[in-house]
Amino acid sequence: MELKRSTGPLSRFRRLLVVSTAVLGLVGGSVTLAQAAEPADVHGPDPTEESITAPRGPFEVDEESVSRLSVTGFGGGTIYYPTDTTDGLFSAVSISPGYTGTQDSIAWLGPRLASQGFVVFTIDTNSTSDQPDSRARQLQASLDYLTNDSSVKDLIDPARLGVMGHSMGGGGSLKAALDNPALKAVVPLTPWHTTKDFSGVGAPTLVIGAQNDTVAPVSQHSKPFYESLPDDPGKAYLELAGASHFAPNRDNTTIAKFGISWLKRFLDDDTRYDQFLCPPPEGDPAISDYQSTCPY
Repeated sequence: MELKRSTGPLSRFRRLLVVSTAVLGLVGGSVTLAQAAEPADVHGPDPTEESITAPRGPFEVDEESVSRLSVTGFGGGTIYYPTDTTDGLFSAVSISPGYTGTQDSIAWLGPRLASQGFVVFTIDTNSTSDQPDSRARQLQASLDYLTNDSSVKDLIDPARLGVMGHSMGGGGSLKAALDNPALKAVVPLTPWHTTKDFSGVGAPTLVIGAQNDTVAPVSQHSKPFYESLPDDPGKAYLELAGASHFAPNRDNTTIAKFGISWLKRFLDDDTRYDQFLCPPPEGDPAISDYQSTCPY
């Protein structure tokens, strides 16, 4: 697979705009080079409330099944990826299912996130009973496979990787970030872990809990996780109103909206998505609690 990096008309325009603005700043003194800078690879049109809550984003998506027999360290899975590469390399995120779950339980996230401009790997674990720390290692193994061995490796910027996970997979995503400081974003979904202190996590983390979770009650899991995280470089806690532990196992617009915005903001460094995260949302009946260190 051959990737053309930032060769499309829109990318050429962006480069011309940045260079022109920088020149104006040098000549007129009114704009600095820092002010002229922008993310290396901005993907997609300017976001709107409608675009980030739509079932699909602006990118066409293809997928590839990865057999557990062809990989080591995890149980295989499915890679979802945008087919339009004209605007450069993509960030990538691996997602782990929860205890007793398979990739089918998180499959909806694959095309929904990929259509917004990410390479997404929904994985199976070695065993459905694997504990969070094992899932952390498997998330890392899946990222290693994505960036080094997969057929889509040339689409991915290996410096912009993140992890997500449901339940024990969510706890695994926190542990993966604790173990790998290079990760750029973490989104645990109704996470479960016996460890409550994740103060060593250095990646921006969005913890999504569920108000009526009886498997991983937010008072024992999501909230302590959030409270233990450092304020810098950014964290948020979103609680789904009236939802159960299994809310992330089916298509959920609130999870998608904030997950997309968080990954765009911190994997892609795309500040166009600040508007959906800061200031915190008010009056949304789907959210029973929202806390964050906004502004980021």
